[in-house]
Amino acid sequence: MHFAAESHNDNSIAHPRPFLKTNVEGTFTLLQAARKHGVRFHHISTDEVYGDLALDDPSRFTERTPYNPSSPYSSTKASSDMLVRAWTRTYGIKATISNCSNNYGPRQHIEKFIPRQITNILSGIRPKLYGDGRNVRDWIHVDDHSSAVWEILTRGTIGETYLIGADGGRSNIDVLRLILRAMGRAEDDFDWVRDRPGHDRRYAIDSSKLRAELGWRPRHVDFYKGLLETIRWYEENKAWWRPAKAATEEKYAGKGQ
Repeated sequence: MHFAAESHNDNSIAHPRPFLKTNVEGTFTLLQAARKHGVRFHHISTDEVYGDLALDDPSRFTERTPYNPSSPYSSTKASSDMLVRAWTRTYGIKATISNCSNNYGPRQHIEKFIPRQITNILSGIRPKLYGDGRNVRDWIHVDDHSSAVWEILTRGTIGETYLIGADGGRSNIDVLRLILRAMGRAEDDFDWVRDRPGHDRRYAIDSSKLRAELGWRPRHVDFYKGLLETIRWYEENKAWWRPAKAATEEKYAGKGQ
């Protein structure tokens, strides 16, 4: 299972080269190893390879949506998907691909949106919100992502792509307000900051193929409950994230974010 990736959009905008090294060359290296040893290969990808949808567009991404990546990160992930498909067709490796929506849950790096807001509040720092806050992400709990990957790895059809999502579309400002409410803060207790260049507006996953073919269903369907559990984990594991907090915030401050 190839989970390894450089995955943070802000980092890819500032320094794209590591994304080429890890996401493209790294995938090539693993595909060659899978080819050499004749092993089953599953590639973890992202819904961001499809670009974005307008806020007023009711459609969702499917396995047939054309690729239209808009950042160095998503373009390198699109490249890695294409490598997997080429190695499957040309060399006959036994591979599948999954494209998943935004994950949340315990142990996520504090540069990511949800843990950054939580750890800011726990550190006495006002949360930060990009742009107008209306950007929509399709959230899925990390445990549900992992259970879907296991179903694909063990029962998926070789050569196929499956989209993984839990119908969790919410705007960034709504997610931040839920976090503030859960942590006993006023819903306007945050700072607006400069938007990310090329910030995608909306992601939305149609996971009906995965559900119909493999019978998978998400278990963490109550997003607010999942947030409460995630907040509790960061409250109880400060020694895990605090060593990286100052450097992470310093990096964002340098970009006005």
